[in-house]
Amino acid sequence: MGTLAETIDWVAPEGWPAMSRDECKARLTAPGLPFEMDTIPIGGVPTRIWKNAPENLRAVAMQGAAHGDRVFTIYENERVTYDAWFRAVCTLASEFQARGLKKGDRIAIAMRNLPEWPVAFFAATCIGAICVPLNAWWTGQELAYGLANSGARLLLCDEERRERIAGHHGAEHRGDCPSLEHVIVTRSHADDGTADRLEAIVGSPADYGDLPDGALPDMDILPDDDATIFYTSGTTGKPKGALGTHRNLCTNILSSGYSAMCGVLRRGETPPTPVPKTSLTVIPLFHVTACSAGLMGAVYAGHTLIFMHKWDPVEAFRIIEREKVNMTGGVPTIAWQLLEHPERKNYDLSSIEAIAYGGAPAAPELVRKIREVFGALPGNGWGMTETMATVASHSSEDYLNRPDSCGPPVAVADLKIMNEDGSQELPIGEIGELWARGPMVVKGYWNKPEATAETFIDGWVRTGDLARLDAEGFCYIADRAKDMIIRGGENIYSSEVENALYDHPAVTDAALIGLPHRQLGEEPAAVVHCAPGMNASEDELKEWVAQRLAKFKVPVKIAFSEETLPRNANGKILKKDLMSFFLAS
Repeated sequence: MGTLAETIDWVAPEGWPAMSRDECKARLTAPGLPFEMDTIPIGGVPTRIWKNAPENLRAVAMQGAAHGDRVFTIYENERVTYDAWFRAVCTLASEFQARGLKKGDRIAIAMRNLPEWPVAFFAATCIGAICVPLNAWWTGQELAYGLANSGARLLLCDEERRERIAGHHGAEHRGDCPSLEHVIVTRSHADDGTADRLEAIVGSPADYGDLPDGALPDMDILPDDDATIFYTSGTTGKPKGALGTHRNLCTNILSSGYSAMCGVLRRGETPPTPVPKTSLTVIPLFHVTACSAGLMGAVYAGHTLIFMHKWDPVEAFRIIEREKVNMTGGVPTIAWQLLEHPERKNYDLSSIEAIAYGGAPAAPELVRKIREVFGALPGNGWGMTETMATVASHSSEDYLNRPDSCGPPVAVADLKIMNEDGSQELPIGEIGELWARGPMVVKGYWNKPEATAETFIDGWVRTGDLARLDAEGFCYIADRAKDMIIRGGENIYSSEVENALYDHPAVTDAALIGLPHRQLGEEPAAVVHCAPGMNASEDELKEWVAQRLAKFKVPVKIAFSEETLPRNANGKILKKDLMSFFLAS
């Protein structure tokens, strides 16, 4: 039994596990079965792959079209079937080509979770263009950086993002994007000539079903052709774009299924016939968790995805009851809020079968409560932008048995623990840097050869996470080597916030740390030292950061130190000594 299983009062059912992880792997990956593997060279490195994964995202879209009249997306009172979605994808893909966009060109998306999002994503990738999902929480300046760095020729956005870039709330950022030739905006009433309306091309979501029969433009796309650039905040400097391939995204479809089947076999049950489910998708599609681990499998299996305009637990309860939602989650924050809201008892939430999450460490207590309160199976996994989501995952009894683990790697992936300089693999049980390998690992960073060379080595990605592996291969994340705070699943790199604080004329020393928070995991807080004779208030510095960075990065507390901040012999700030500034508050 896992070391923490006792603390959450979980006792393994008699006869569990019915099969070892190795036996599950042998059974599921046997020749001729859906999870059969093959070994091929990727970037010159022999790599295990899922033999039956879709070849590219065109194949995924075609599979999605086959679901016909099944509802694909629900957003408020808008329902879009798979057939209607596919018609819109084909129409928009043809429009992209008519505008001269071709294979390898970058097409950016900047919008909240809307029915238009998966239309834009597949329209771009099905013509061989590289889709660039930008963080919808970014400021205009941050969005302009993503557009300029990726060299996006076309931006498809909603009105809120268009206003940020067009500068209705500050500086004009369109001029910072020299490659940007086309802007298409949805749900906008503005008519100032700066953008075309998406509705003029495909109509509104209610009209998608009236579009002509869908046929994707002909395009030869190989599995290892470029498909996406997802931005991951850099520990130093600007965000880096992780360049993903069609194979990276398609791998996740089978990885998710493999993990689910392992849970069934470990229980001693016969794998059930897959049936489409309804999922409440509350994390943004610009994250690999929602896009790669969620959207890809949903389209392939014919699941229904429900989007919310804004996260609200009571509205989520209403949706779960009305739509008989089977699955939700995304980050631990969501699960906590569903569990602890006093209104929960007023709704029928019995349809919930699974609450799964990644993106942030979860308290073992959360695992127990999901099982107790919802009678649902908890699930957890580990991945990162550089691995296009899932590398390790587990659920149900395995997770209850090891509530402090993020699971073992899926069959096509490998994990290893390396010493600090990456020269030696460490023995089982020892903590070191986690390295990951598999067909889900991205090619590298867009236009950043030095950072790519440092992070990607012979098919392995150096994750920057500190972890250990047990004898059965289960992974336990111990800490983060990178200087990062995860607030409700959103990465905040300390240097980015510190640099914004340093830009203030009064600040000469600044450090960001994470304060524990039960629901969000942690929140950012800063300690600053002002130059002699100068001062700034806490509210002034918060507003200063808010004008430069997305709201979730703004420190919730700022403390002031009369002395310069404590440092070690190398001049690095001793962040562990800074927690004392907040203990009394």
